Amino acid sequence: MPNIYADENYPYAVVLRLRALGHDVLTAREDGRANQKIGDADVLARAIQLGRAVISENRRDFHRLHLLDPNHAGIITNTYDPDYDALTARIHAALTAVPSLDGLLIRIVRPGRGRKP
Repeated sequence: MPNIYADENYPYAVVLRLRALGHDVLTAREDGRANQKIGDADVLARAIQLGRAVISENRRDFHRLHLLDPNHAGIITNTYDPDYDALTARIHAALTAVPSLDGLLIRIVRPGRGRKP
């Protein structure tokens, strides 16, 4: 399973659930990068430096960054979903369905929600 880097605003409840499923998730806060208003391009650069895929609810910016340069360890974005168990299950299924996230953008969409850029 890929190592994951959760951006500063990612729901910690989902981080904990992913860890319980065996995923290695490092948060920006744990990496000493909280409350610094670090831009998404810098978050992605840090994840690349660490060899981790980014996970974020900030879809628009990370989708744009992926289009600009897909040379990264993966980007996972999701729509907001207050049902953290269901969200975690969808993320886990997506992560275990591919052998590697290198260069991939994985979009996790809450059922009933349309895809937006």
